[in-house]
Amino acid sequence: MTDETAEGLKDRFTRGSEDAIGRLAQELLENPLVSSAIGRAFEARERATQAQEVAMGALNLPSAADLERLTRRVRSVAQRLEGIEDSVDRLDERFAKNVQISLDERLVAIDERLAAIEQALAATKGL
Repeated sequence: MTDETAEGLKDRFTRGSEDAIGRLAQELLENPLVSSAIGRAFEARERATQAQEVAMGALNLPSAADLERLTRRVRSVAQRLEGIEDSVDRLDERFAKNVQISLDERLVAIDERLAAIEQALAATKGL
């Protein structure tokens, strides 16, 4: 057998298998007995989950849903806190710039005032 023939045979076998599995799955899903069994299994799972939550609540332990809600809440608070931290950083930078400018202006004003006092003293000594 050549490689091309083997590949063709493999492709046909694969397609045939996929078709057969698809038909089988479709027939199973259309079967009322299988459909009702799947439905009952999902209902049983839901009841088991509810019973577990009740039991956990009776023991004063958090359920998986409680933990998920708490996790979402903590993430929300963390995001808000990051926003607040960013705002505080921006305010701190602006305040630091304003303080430096204000301090420089005050030092210049003090220098000017000292110069005026020196001139006044020199003028009074000269009298």
